[in-house]
Amino acid sequence: MHTGATMTRHERLSAILGMIVEEGTVHIDDITERLGVSAATARRDLDLLAEQQLITRTRGGASANPTSSELPLRYRTSRMGEEKTRIARAAAAMVRPGDTIGLNGGTTTTEVAREVALLPDLTDPETPVTIVTNAVNIASELTVRQCVRVVVTGGAARARSYELTGPLSSLILPQISIGTLFLGVEGVDDHGVYASHESEAAVNAALVRAAHRVVVVADHTKLGEAAFALICRTSEIDELITDEAAEPESVEALRAAGVKVHLV
Repeated sequence: MHTGATMTRHERLSAILGMIVEEGTVHIDDITERLGVSAATARRDLDLLAEQQLITRTRGGASANPTSSELPLRYRTSRMGEEKTRIARAAAAMVRPGDTIGLNGGTTTTEVAREVALLPDLTDPETPVTIVTNAVNIASELTVRQCVRVVVTGGAARARSYELTGPLSSLILPQISIGTLFLGVEGVDDHGVYASHESEAAVNAALVRAAHRVVVVADHTKLGEAAFALICRTSEIDELITDEAAEPESVEALRAAGVKVHLV
């Protein structure tokens, strides 16, 4: 982690939120010690997060509130940043001009989208990569790319993930054929892959049904974990791209379940 003057305010806010979510509470002294900032800076950062209703201010610090674990995407991009970049580059290397790929919402899939847009052989607008997504941030970022064609599923946007959810997506997805779906998840184990919200899981499951190949993109912290809502069973996953810090037991369990695992 960067410290002090080397951190941007965005990185600082992300780090503080991470501390509060993991520990429940944080004191200003903890922030100054861990991040190398002044007490005044720590107070201003906590005040800003409290104004955005992401935390609750307490005497001398802050505590988590019911929305703290539902961090908006913009505050979650820095966690496992290097690992997610490696995973995204490995995923993008599977894509060729003319392909149709799917992307759900999340920090890792957003990185995949960016890496796909930067592919060196993606130069001919007549042979674009078609991206089917339910993530409004991915659609917004890639619409301006001449060699990327964006198809959005429709639905109501969730603030946490920027994902469109709801029954509108069921109108379009059964009519679409996706070559490879790059699926971001909250957890993956030898039983299945999971999202933290049932409405996101439902749209993600529809994306899985529309895809010929399903590639889960997840850093090692997601392996061996289950979340609230099942997206699909492990038997419906073809491949997993994760980082080298993945627990060997989790990797072997997934391989035994028939998933091809790439460590990057």
